[in-house]
Amino acid sequence: MEINFSSYLTWSGEDERRPLVCTDVGSASVPPRSAYPPAPVSHPDEYVSVATGRTVNEYQLVYVTRGRGTLRTNGKTWDIVPGTAILVFPRVRHAYGPDAEQGWDERWVGFKGSYIEALRADGTISSERPVFSVGLDERLLVHFEELFGAVRAAEPFFQMRAGARIMLLLAELLSRERKTAQADGTAALVEKAKFLIAEKAGGSLSVDGVAGELGVGQARLYESFKAFTGMTPYRYFIHLKVNRAKELLSVPGTTVKEVAFLLGFDDQYYFSRLFKKKTGVSPSDWAERVKPPPVF
Repeated sequence: MEINFSSYLTWSGEDERRPLVCTDVGSASVPPRSAYPPAPVSHPDEYVSVATGRTVNEYQLVYVTRGRGTLRTNGKTWDIVPGTAILVFPRVRHAYGPDAEQGWDERWVGFKGSYIEALRADGTISSERPVFSVGLDERLLVHFEELFGAVRAAEPFFQMRAGARIMLLLAELLSRERKTAQADGTAALVEKAKFLIAEKAGGSLSVDGVAGELGVGQARLYESFKAFTGMTPYRYFIHLKVNRAKELLSVPGTTVKEVAFLLGFDDQYYFSRLFKKKTGVSPSDWAERVKPPPVF
């Protein structure tokens, strides 16, 4: 790893219209009992106070591969060990740095854009969950090195290349987190919950009732289901109903009223409004679209 490499980038209006813009990248090997960040004069003023507390205007992903340290944000403190990734959120005060007796090795990238904001809006990421225990993964190192290479080359459309690499880094990060969740029985719990919810797709859903059948509390079911699937149990239930409605509406001669009844809706007009909200078209329009062509 190149020691104390950093680059703070520029971007155009065209770049900002793309899903992600790379704002800064770098790597550092911080020896024990040394200042952090190293070479402070190479960083803009707003970045230098990382160890004592700061806010930034972009997201930053920091991957630590050697040493130990801490992260403080949102009134909490996390221990950072090799194989830990830190996700810093814009305008959220934070402080992190290596233990004075150990130092650490880090790679980082800063970015912003509609893609990461969408992940935050749907709950895939949260400033309440800023730490990812992803392990020492060679694929993450490869993505960082490819990202650094794109920045150094600064060829036309390098921001597009950098944005694509950041997406791969985020996908790897979230994938590793979900695999880790499987180890504590979350996957098995969620799969059983999905089965029970699917059985109820023709009627109503009690999340508390499903939790009782699984022998867990409603809060644990909700948190596990949302973390593993990205949806709440009820949202998943509605997703199943809408997909089942699509199948039923594709059967020639089936009316909207019949589909609403089969799926447990007492009010066909409520069903129609819900279907249109989720699909963008009314049930009758959907049925017309999927109606088989006449046979001559």
